[in-house]
Amino acid sequence: LGATHNHRAVLADGEPCPPRVGAVDGADVHAPARLRLGREDAGDLRTVLCRGERMLCRPIERVLQGHVATIGGMPSVDARELFAPLGPSYDRVGATLSFGQDPRWRRFLVERLPRDGGHVLDVATGTGLVAAELLQRGFEVTGVDQSAEMLARARERFGPRVELVESSAEALSFPDGSFDHLTVTYLLRYVDDPGATLRELARVVRPGGTVASLEFGVPSGFVRPAWELYVRAGLPLAGRVLQNGWKEVGDFLGGSIRSYWDAYPEERQLELWDAARIDDVALRRMSLGGGVVIWGRRT
Repeated sequence: LGATHNHRAVLADGEPCPPRVGAVDGADVHAPARLRLGREDAGDLRTVLCRGERMLCRPIERVLQGHVATIGGMPSVDARELFAPLGPSYDRVGATLSFGQDPRWRRFLVERLPRDGGHVLDVATGTGLVAAELLQRGFEVTGVDQSAEMLARARERFGPRVELVESSAEALSFPDGSFDHLTVTYLLRYVDDPGATLRELARVVRPGGTVASLEFGVPSGFVRPAWELYVRAGLPLAGRVLQNGWKEVGDFLGGSIRSYWDAYPEERQLELWDAARIDDVALRRMSLGGGVVIWGRRT
């Protein structure tokens, strides 16, 4: 166990628990925070951040600001342009290029929310993969995305069952505390200020609601060379074969993921969640570190 601050701890699978830590697999984290063990798969890591306990109208606004991904601090890719041509093939190709892991990560993300039938804002909803999981679990769902092309596919999927809003996540058009919970997928690499965006996401969630995020991770240890080979050679090659916008994704994705984690390593990301007034934060590395889910309770 490596304690980095008096209120933060990191525990890898298989390490002994300190006296204040409870081993509860699949349970929500409550204050005082508990590190939760249990083996989801090899290489999983859970991190819990704890501070002390602190105890609708829905106007739609179309915001045309685009997310510009940054690598090494330099704007490089407009995310709206990057994803525009991907809608028709996104679900199938995304699952294939992740070796079937992306759907599994999204299900785990949704499972972090309590099954209370609440109203969930799904940010960066894309074609609606997470929104579909939320509907299956009985939630009311509003989806937000800046890509009109991706939202068009989501509308085909849901019809009137899900309200879909074309907007930037950096300036949401909803009042404070409008939603019971919030999910967000593969977003923070594409914004100029991840901390400010995370605070904006938390703003629209009621106190006590859950905020949960899915992002690609960078594996460590013996898996890292294989991951580097895949994102440097395998993805670009697959993108060229697939075409229809996937070439740009294949060339961009590996460097984007690597640069994001260089700029915002695990500890720094947890600090951003802390600053956004999200408590009882837990982090789970999945599939040997290829996917990372972070979730916590809005205070």
